[in-house]
Amino acid sequence: MSKKTFNPADWKETNKTEFQKPVAASLNGSPAGSDIETITQRIESSGADITPNYADWRDLGFALADELGESGRSYYHRLSRFYQNYNSTEADKQFDACLKAHGHGVSIKTFYHLAKSAGVNVGIPKVSNKSQNTAKLSPSLLGEGSGVRSEIAETEETSENETSTQLCSFPSEIFDLLPDLLRRITVKGNSPEDKDILLLGSLVSMSACLPNVFGVYAEREVFANLFLFVTAQASAGKGRLTLCRKLVEPIHKALREQNRAEYESYQRDLTEYAAAKSDKVNLEKPQEPPLKMLVIPANNSATGLFQILNDNKGKGLIFETEGDTLAQTFKSEHGNYSDGFRKAFHHETITYNRRKDREFVEIDMPRLSALLSGTPRQVSALIPNAENGLFSRFIFYFMNIRYEWKDVFAGESGQTLDHYFDHLGAQFHELHKCLESQDKPMRFCLTVSQQQQFNIYFEQTQIQYIELCGEDYIGTVRRLGLITFRIAMILTALRIMDNGELRSPLVCSDTDFNIVMEIVKVLVQHAAHVFQQLPTDTATKVQPNQKQQFLNMLPAEFDRQTYLSVAQKLNIPAKTAEKQIARFAKTGLINHFAQNQYRKIS
Repeated sequence: MSKKTFNPADWKETNKTEFQKPVAASLNGSPAGSDIETITQRIESSGADITPNYADWRDLGFALADELGESGRSYYHRLSRFYQNYNSTEADKQFDACLKAHGHGVSIKTFYHLAKSAGVNVGIPKVSNKSQNTAKLSPSLLGEGSGVRSEIAETEETSENETSTQLCSFPSEIFDLLPDLLRRITVKGNSPEDKDILLLGSLVSMSACLPNVFGVYAEREVFANLFLFVTAQASAGKGRLTLCRKLVEPIHKALREQNRAEYESYQRDLTEYAAAKSDKVNLEKPQEPPLKMLVIPANNSATGLFQILNDNKGKGLIFETEGDTLAQTFKSEHGNYSDGFRKAFHHETITYNRRKDREFVEIDMPRLSALLSGTPRQVSALIPNAENGLFSRFIFYFMNIRYEWKDVFAGESGQTLDHYFDHLGAQFHELHKCLESQDKPMRFCLTVSQQQQFNIYFEQTQIQYIELCGEDYIGTVRRLGLITFRIAMILTALRIMDNGELRSPLVCSDTDFNIVMEIVKVLVQHAAHVFQQLPTDTATKVQPNQKQQFLNMLPAEFDRQTYLSVAQKLNIPAKTAEKQIARFAKTGLINHFAQNQYRKIS
């Protein structure tokens, strides 16, 4: 979109004095270590254009001019240059006009808002004596979800709050209890978030490769397939997910080799058929073999994807580390297979018409898994609104960005991570072949006690998140129940590699059940955080988001005076705050354990 030159006539100038155009300020035009400089450096590192349209570009100029005066010019150039048609002369003219207009009421908050909307972290870590002891924050019910398009007051106080409300990771205790294959995968994680995404990426990749294992959920037959979207700012470390593909690469290669052999045989048969001119009446023309593969390209037409699924008996894995690839595919005329995604999650029949052969095709019980990653903006591009049923079908994991430099030479043991994961992939391939050779499917199930705990947890969680996020979030909680069941199924199937027991039913152990319940308690928080960042054209999310902020800002234990003080910071009237606290207590989000004494429930 073109960024036209600012027209001063569109805005009422408060000062008609002509300013002489000074030399642009240096790169360190603001005080050393300032928030603006820090966030500008993050934007430069990510290469993000935070002003994709003229109105945003104009308002960025207003914001910098209002806050820094002439010193804001260098920042304006640094931030504008990521626009593909950036012109320094045009940028100077624009900033001159912004200086003359004296901001027109636009403050530096707009700069923070634009940066955050582009997926850039705007939190500023504050060094204190306590910083060494707060590396692992105690999890609150939800991380802060201020909303991508909401106006945010990025003062020093809110920056501190954003840093302190980073989303929690999985409890460290679960990793030593995992099935051996997953334990050896996650031991290579170099941070809590890294361990988490290696675990989730492995679970999702393997979920496409557990033949003859099924369960019954809500009286329907279900398989292990999962959808995952890991969202993080640029360079946060989500690229490590590519290692998880190596776990299933041997299965993919075996299918491709089988396909090549079948195609070569088909070509020979076709040649023989063509050569038998006089006997063609008595010969049947060879049929082209199905296109076999495990990993299906995301950049595909809807018919192309469905045909590959059909050729592979409804099974497949979409593995795409750039979420916008799929988003752009969905926007194309022939590439929107979002409905197929939604149906595949529940193994609902997918139908399509193959125009080449004028053939109507039905894919029964599709078993598609998907692993995607991208920035918060790419989530919004793929899933345009909260009402889109695609959102609730995904596991979401929001990676906290870490600012320390990692030792890139650590862990040199003579074996690269690629070789390490190739070896683990070969071992998983053996399990796949073992399951595939079974004469009868094996049914996975929970014990009666586990079923009771499962129902109690999700019933209470649904009540709490309806209160916090509104009714649009119900689908996410309910489908997280199915996701939890599927993760438990995968853990139980992987135990076969540990104990060698192939039997039906596959009963979930209490250890694996406890692991998966700890995982889902974190996932429900991450999903809510991403949910609150989805764009919306209505005011329906403002109130739930304010409730979430109110709850997050409350200390672990508090009294009436404390919660009224927090409410005042959020411009919540005292009477409204009292009613909200009562609703929090009713839904189990806080415990009113004594007179004028409250405690948040983690």
